[in-house]
Amino acid sequence: MKERLYLDHAATTPMLPEAQEAMTAAFASWANPSSPHGEGRGARSDLEEARRRIAAALDWSGEVIFTSGASEAIALALSCVKAERLIVSAVEHDAVLRAAGDVERIPVDEQGRVDGGKLNWVLSGAEQQALVAIQAVNSETGVKQDLDDLRERIHVGGNILFSDCSQSAGKLPLPDADLIAISAHKLGGPPGIGALLVKDFTSLHALGGQERGYRPGTENLPAALGFAAALEAPTGWLGRAAELREHLDKAIEQEGGTVVAGIADRMPTIASYRMPGVAANAQLIQFDMAGIAVSAGSACSSGSLKSSHVLTAMGWSAEEAGEVVRVSFGPQTSRADIYRFMDVWKRLAAEGRGAVA
Repeated sequence: MKERLYLDHAATTPMLPEAQEAMTAAFASWANPSSPHGEGRGARSDLEEARRRIAAALDWSGEVIFTSGASEAIALALSCVKAERLIVSAVEHDAVLRAAGDVERIPVDEQGRVDGGKLNWVLSGAEQQALVAIQAVNSETGVKQDLDDLRERIHVGGNILFSDCSQSAGKLPLPDADLIAISAHKLGGPPGIGALLVKDFTSLHALGGQERGYRPGTENLPAALGFAAALEAPTGWLGRAAELREHLDKAIEQEGGTVVAGIADRMPTIASYRMPGVAANAQLIQFDMAGIAVSAGSACSSGSLKSSHVLTAMGWSAEEAGEVVRVSFGPQTSRADIYRFMDVWKRLAAEGRGAVA
């Protein structure tokens, strides 16, 4: 039996050896960083060193608040920010939409990019200071937002930019945002830890407790050290990932498939493809039976069988969106893996065309 092929790294990527080694060492001697005794003081020193290493690896000059993951970082930013108004892009991750609730949404174009003119129109609707949530990279399509341009539009009125960088942190440079959410398990670190990066603590209301009073709960020192080690690991494989994604895009189009947001600037590790006439759920089952792990939409919503709000915002019909699967690469993904995926794709696409005929 063939070894299984994992092509769902945007959902989570296996821990890097460097992160595993760092956590194993930490588990042997860690203590509560808030304890006043010698062991606790030692743990506090290690925690602050991990915080410093993470900031340095990301070239971040602001503050780092450890959280249990990106979802908590997102909820913390949106619930504690000192702003009277929340605005989010229409293609944000479900975690952002849940935390924001029923608020104004910025439309996107057919490639999933935030429309700067419509952002200006939304921002001009009130004089209250707003927190504007715009992701760096979309988890379903890989589309990158032009945050340099959008930041300038947001800051003109003294508003705050929050960016979910779960898919891009550790792979691409961070945007110059005021608040940023990141996640360790998306980049080869351990699950269960992330961070909220804060340019200026005065933009948030403190909650009390640990993490300088902004996040109660005992800090997870072993995970923090694993997080730091993962961020310091080499990322030279991204150039190879871009070549693989380009090769796969062309192969999909040659077989009658559609590359989602194919002309947009996209993250090299993420791509979504439509197979006309074959439901995504059927594709997932067939790929899984062939030993290949892919997903439909974002991992947090793909099990719910609902239409992708991202593709809907881009103008896709429910039927079209229901025929899209996501493929995402990791450090070990190879050209042979792409060929193996395409062999199954071709078979399913041919069967789908036969069923239609």
